[in-house]
Amino acid sequence: MMKKIFLPLWLLLTVQVNAQLTQSPTPDQLWGKLFTDVQLKRVLHDNKTFVDAVPKLSPDSILNLYNRLPVKDSSSLSDFVHAYFILPEHAEVATPKQATDLKDHLQKHWNNLVRQADKKQHYNSLLPLPYPYVVPGGRFREIYYWDSYFTMLGLAASNRYDLVEHMLNNFSYLVKTYGHIPNGNRNYYLSRSQPPYFALMVQLLAQKKGSSIYRRYLPALQKEYDYWMEGEDIIKPGELYKRIMKMQDGTVLNRYFDDSTIPRQESYYEDVQTGLAYKHKDGAVYRHLRAAAESGWDFSSRWFADTFNLTSIETTNILPVDLNCLLYTYEQILATAYASQRQNSKSRQYSQRAQKRKEAINRLFWSEEKQYYFDYHTGSGTHTDRWSLAGVMPLFVQAATQQQAAAVTDHVRSRFLKPGGVVTTTYKTGEQWDAPNGWPPLQYVTVKGLTNYKHNSLADTIARRWMKINEDVYQRTGKMMEKYDVEVIGLEGGGGEYPTQDGFGWTNGVYLEFRRMFK
Repeated sequence: MMKKIFLPLWLLLTVQVNAQLTQSPTPDQLWGKLFTDVQLKRVLHDNKTFVDAVPKLSPDSILNLYNRLPVKDSSSLSDFVHAYFILPEHAEVATPKQATDLKDHLQKHWNNLVRQADKKQHYNSLLPLPYPYVVPGGRFREIYYWDSYFTMLGLAASNRYDLVEHMLNNFSYLVKTYGHIPNGNRNYYLSRSQPPYFALMVQLLAQKKGSSIYRRYLPALQKEYDYWMEGEDIIKPGELYKRIMKMQDGTVLNRYFDDSTIPRQESYYEDVQTGLAYKHKDGAVYRHLRAAAESGWDFSSRWFADTFNLTSIETTNILPVDLNCLLYTYEQILATAYASQRQNSKSRQYSQRAQKRKEAINRLFWSEEKQYYFDYHTGSGTHTDRWSLAGVMPLFVQAATQQQAAAVTDHVRSRFLKPGGVVTTTYKTGEQWDAPNGWPPLQYVTVKGLTNYKHNSLADTIARRWMKINEDVYQRTGKMMEKYDVEVIGLEGGGGEYPTQDGFGWTNGVYLEFRRMFK
């Protein structure tokens, strides 16, 4: 059983004060009772709508009017919100009037998802960015961290390196300003990040423009890495702190976490309902929910104690194999970046870190019995044994042996391969990151992982099945979707807290990269 570590109160207060200096009040802080009434009564149906809204008057004026409102039922609240707030629009994408080749359409229509540099607005949850950026689409009106890597793959395939560079500049700005890259550029996302793909983004641009790119972004790379490793010098073997855990041999591994313990503001109603039905007695339900949001897999059987119920969520008790693989490749890229600047001592340091993490990945996440990679449970000290495509990530970062890669490939073929690509997990829970859904980032990670180990036939099959489902839906609807049902062709992906969204940044990106890879 891992021990939790607690920092002195004076240090926690210092961290909190410093963080508050760089952010405006979040919607719950700004609107108080009005916020909870609107969200819990589901006045706008989607809780994200209100937290993205912009007031027409000052908060004091609106709250005074609200306090005088004689009736506060859903109907009167809806009228009130529509009267005194500018509600956001979906980030819709213009669809073609006639069917055209999907590759040509996507390359011509990147600008439909581009947002120009932001202007600061008072009492707006948006964290303004200084350069243009690409949004996913639908309800996702801001930049998202891990989405952006897969979007960038398509931008690079379209030779839109101008946008790749703008987005990297925005992420560097976020690290400099807030100390990390938040989930998205909204102040209610600041307490968490998302899977750390920033180093891979830098590598993508460096492959085009050379090693000077590493020099430009090295300070941001280092600072973001430090965010994920915060506390490693003060914790002892067997202890947990924020996003890290120190094993008994001194190896530091990572987990997903969130610095806040209240319901997510953009999913307030849903989190409160989950909290009421939560099965554990540790009082950590909201941190578990938020940590799952940091993982990007919100929600999935990976994080559930009993596999099938969100009310048994325990995300922070789990060391995810994919997160640790991403940080392994992050350490490798830091070593490359320091070597490019002739900082050889630093380069060796990160090469050694990467090697130590690689050994831990193959020691702790690999199941010799099942011949697959699984997440690791910090409480039981064993694998979670949940079958998911996270187990392919060691192939993506080339941390597996040839024998391990061959075994993983067999499981991908027998367990995950479906008519429309690869399914996220083998469990049907009703959650969107489980069967029967397939997601663009996991198609790419799987295909790239397989090609890294020369399992090209299966990689080709997955990519072509995925492109076919993209093309079929596009020809029928003129849309690219956030996710797809890969088990029954023609059915829309479902599950989760909101309807399936169209747009869609990372779907476009992965499709265009597959078209480049499999001409």
